[in-house]
Amino acid sequence: METQTHDIFDPKSARVGVIILGAGEGKRMQSEGVPKVLMPLHGKPMISYLLETLHGVHADQHPIIVVGYQSEKVKAALGDGYRYAFQAQQLGTGHAVSCAREIANGSYDHIVVLYGDQPYTTAEVVNELIETHLRERATLTFMTIKVPDFDGWRAGLFYFSRVIRDAAGKILRTVERKDATDAELEIKELNPAYFCFRADWLWEQLPKLENKNVQSEFYLTDLLEVTTRTGEVVASFEGDPMAALGANTRSDLELLEQVK
Repeated sequence: METQTHDIFDPKSARVGVIILGAGEGKRMQSEGVPKVLMPLHGKPMISYLLETLHGVHADQHPIIVVGYQSEKVKAALGDGYRYAFQAQQLGTGHAVSCAREIANGSYDHIVVLYGDQPYTTAEVVNELIETHLRERATLTFMTIKVPDFDGWRAGLFYFSRVIRDAAGKILRTVERKDATDAELEIKELNPAYFCFRADWLWEQLPKLENKNVQSEFYLTDLLEVTTRTGEVVASFEGDPMAALGANTRSDLELLEQVK
């Protein structure tokens, strides 16, 4: 009998897992002991919208949720249908994903990373992320968004990292707002940090991240710069800015209530 090889980029057989980051306390949210992802939006926990969205995504339907602050409250609210990884200290998005490694390692060919405080993420956006990644046979794929300004409902997007391209338009890296120069802050192409990674590469690179930045955190976004040094295949697509809206403050949450 002929043995068939497993093509990790074949949409019919590729094993795609989802990690949702939801460990944050949300100090700027002034949530009075309520974990950030459980803050109510139209009467439901913020994270519940994303979890419902995943039902329409072409990936494993049992996401790994990274919890931390008031983790037992999050687990109690969401129930037993998910797998939970614990982040004892909030040391950045790269560190958060690494906390899920023990659960995810070996189970997936590719890892999608999403955020529990971005409730308007759509299945269409996540599926396009996965489809682009597989089609381009990429090591790292991410969505960018473009905005004309940061007025009105786009105000919260000002805090996203900026996409840095060379003169030919090739993506070089992204820079977090707090680390950006004044000139970089004028860039209107943003990175909402919706990523899909080749899993083996992700687990190899995460321990190498450094926290030499204003926040002293391990940024998941720094992996993009790693790919430019090593020559890995990077893919991107332009998505809907509305789908990237998130909430870091009470005013952000109020804005989310108003736009949808």
